[in-house]
Amino acid sequence: MGAGAKILVVDDDPDMRETLQMILESADYTVVTAEDGEQCLSKLKEERPDLLILDLLMPRMDGFEVCKALKDPRYAKYGHMPIIILSSVQEDVSQRRYELETGIQLDVDDYVEKPIESKVLLERVGKIMQRISKA
Repeated sequence: MGAGAKILVVDDDPDMRETLQMILESADYTVVTAEDGEQCLSKLKEERPDLLILDLLMPRMDGFEVCKALKDPRYAKYGHMPIIILSSVQEDVSQRRYELETGIQLDVDDYVEKPIESKVLLERVGKIMQRISKA
């Protein structure tokens, strides 16, 4: 699995979704987008992506709530899907907030602070894709 893998990009900023989609599609990934956590959870069922790139701060249902929902038995089959957090919030601040709200550590595969260079994004996605293709 690598190029051609399906990636779900979740961000409330339409410009960010479009930019990420263009970057990922330039590397032959299939990209599906959602604008909030509620859309994310429904797209998980419809699209069955290989990787989730998730913003944390969004209206209606934020990225923290998505991470909590993925621990729920209803979403158990998606619980092992790799997640890259892409947020303007510093990682240590996000980790503390999630731990305070849930009592558990934020369990994601990578954490990238915005803004991100396209080369760095593709390297991080590529590493995760290589790891899951070997599994």
